[in-house]
Amino acid sequence: MKKTIKYENKKVLVIGLAKSGKAAARLLRELKANVVINDRNSLEDNPDAVEMMAEGFEVVTGGHPLELLDQGFDLIVKNPGIPYRKVPLLMEAIKRKIPILTEVQLAYDVSEAPFIGITATNGKTTTTTLIYEMLEEDQLKPLIAGNIGEVASLVAQQASKEQVLVTELSSFQLMGIDSFTPQISLLLNITEAHLDYHTDIDEYRQAKLNLIANQTPDQFCVYNAEDEVIVNGLSRTKATCVPFSLTSVVDGAYLSEGDVYFKDEKIIDIESILLKGDHNLQDVLGAVAVSKLYGCDTEAIKRVLKRFVGVKHRLQYVDEVNGVKYYNNSKATNVIATQTALKAFEDSIILLAGGLDRQHDLSGLLPYFSKIKAIVTFGETKHRFKALADEHQMPCIVVETLDEAVKESAKLATAGDHVLLSPACASWDQYPNFETRGDHFIELVEQLKNK
Repeated sequence: MKKTIKYENKKVLVIGLAKSGKAAARLLRELKANVVINDRNSLEDNPDAVEMMAEGFEVVTGGHPLELLDQGFDLIVKNPGIPYRKVPLLMEAIKRKIPILTEVQLAYDVSEAPFIGITATNGKTTTTTLIYEMLEEDQLKPLIAGNIGEVASLVAQQASKEQVLVTELSSFQLMGIDSFTPQISLLLNITEAHLDYHTDIDEYRQAKLNLIANQTPDQFCVYNAEDEVIVNGLSRTKATCVPFSLTSVVDGAYLSEGDVYFKDEKIIDIESILLKGDHNLQDVLGAVAVSKLYGCDTEAIKRVLKRFVGVKHRLQYVDEVNGVKYYNNSKATNVIATQTALKAFEDSIILLAGGLDRQHDLSGLLPYFSKIKAIVTFGETKHRFKALADEHQMPCIVVETLDEAVKESAKLATAGDHVLLSPACASWDQYPNFETRGDHFIELVEQLKNK
């Protein structure tokens, strides 16, 4: 672990526990800071607080009292999920100009390894995983952290100079940095999101662009040349900027005549890539550019792209049964996410859709009906999907559960078809979360194969 005196003898308030809060508090104490922990949950319902108190930390629970700030804190380290402007204590801290960081900054301050930082509105997890697997395939000793894998400040403490931290970073985390600087940054896309957290769209965009703000000319910023927000934001960095593009030949990663290139080197033909859809090709191009800049061998990149089936529950290829390919896109909890999935296929889709009825407008699926052979619908929204299908002469079967839906899809499908679980609805009518729903779908496909 790199030595730093940045936090020595500083009085630091850690707000929010869970994994990141506990890791931050322990690291700060090791760095000789004076730490106080504050968590909104009451002590009797807070095993994390009890654990930290047993370790000798001062812990204040049951809310975020303003009078805490009267202790004269030099710094606040907060859980990224806690909004800045919905907690009066944090709003007052901003007025008093008390710096507010997230544990990603702590990770950077103690890491001997360089960072690769990835951010986007969509595609972060897939791309981060791809980069990690490409570097791992070439034995370049990557570690994975941030929003994916282990807490960054825990991983960073164990990282050596020969390794690299591949980190998925959210706008929540990036709002809380001061000197964090990745050796290679990747800006995939920036659209509208998290406006329940940020004050406005500009704050959200600027938080994302914090990723590149501290970079220097000897570092790289890989960026989406087709994203206007990102292109306009490049003025914030001094890094060497390397573009990628789905539509144009650029001095970076691009597509040409059905092949993926990095600069003048052909990397792989698109048909050999298992991931489907333009949104995933965007992730592939970003990952290829980052991996090549880090020195990854092309053959290692190709091997990963030929076997990578996607991140679990995100248009994940599950298996082929009787010539029918099954895809798990349980993460699609709204219509827009299902639209993205449907774009990935040419035709011959049997769509499994339904779930919690939040009264979303389902008509956004209509432009993709030409690709769909039939809909099998389940859950609370089944009758709304049925009504939409009937109105537009789309074959539709109504069932109660996902078990029944998979059985019906197997009866309908013929060789060459794609059975796609992309519910366009949340899972909470029948499952605790989308992961459990997706895992159940995988089990059901395995049962089909073993019949």
